[in-house]
Amino acid sequence: MHHNGLRTAVLIGALSALIILVGWWLGGGRGVQIAVLVALVSNAVAYFFSDKIALSSMRAKPVGPSDWPELHRMVRELSDRAGQPMPRLYMSPILQPNAFATGRNPEHAAVCVTYGITQMLNERELRAVIGHELSHVYNRDILISSVAGALATMITYLAYMVGFFGGGGRNNEGPGVFGALVLMILGPMAAAMIQLAISRAREYQADESGAQLTQDPLGLAAALRKIDAGTRQVPLPQNARLESTSHLMIANPFRGGGLGRLFATHPPIADRIRRLESMAGIRG
Repeated sequence: MHHNGLRTAVLIGALSALIILVGWWLGGGRGVQIAVLVALVSNAVAYFFSDKIALSSMRAKPVGPSDWPELHRMVRELSDRAGQPMPRLYMSPILQPNAFATGRNPEHAAVCVTYGITQMLNERELRAVIGHELSHVYNRDILISSVAGALATMITYLAYMVGFFGGGGRNNEGPGVFGALVLMILGPMAAAMIQLAISRAREYQADESGAQLTQDPLGLAAALRKIDAGTRQVPLPQNARLESTSHLMIANPFRGGGLGRLFATHPPIADRIRRLESMAGIRG
């Protein structure tokens, strides 16, 4: 877990370094200020309303204790074990097996499971998935992803400002037309790839801390095998609303392959399973 946390810190540092580099190239203090303001406002909206956006995109409905007592008992037990408040529970009618957690902190958390995952997993596997999702909340992953998103947005705005307005560095010498064009293309691409790397690192960490919470890494490994097969059989349509939520899910909900793997928000399922099996081997 320490390794994943360090990796996330390094990646966020890389995003910050990119901002300094592009800002130095642009050389305009006012432009940097505008980019920072736009990024902070747009990502503040995402941070405070991410739960409503994600739940709406999946057509999720609240699940009360009388609707599904077993699930409530399971989530209550894990929340109490972690010493955290009980999150709100939701179910999406989607047939694909998947789940996600959202909310800016444990007091505003929500866990959503799809109808498909409840039909595919047994109680042990579902409990392991819930542990993974709760760990995203306890690890403050929504805050981390919001910070990464704000930094990436700043880089994108700065890169386009260089392209449209030119740089104003020393002696008012900008990067030139060719340099501006390169920055317009490579700046946002580099920011996006670092942001995706942060997302993948957080998935590894949620696997580890979730397995520690449930004390059952093999239960999560078994669940991931079934979820991987299910998402391949029933991929979700790639529309804008679902794409904005996909990084929250326990597995990539879209059909991926080829170059798409470079821009995947999730690490390969096989790697995640190997890590979990290694945890079980160390323990026993």
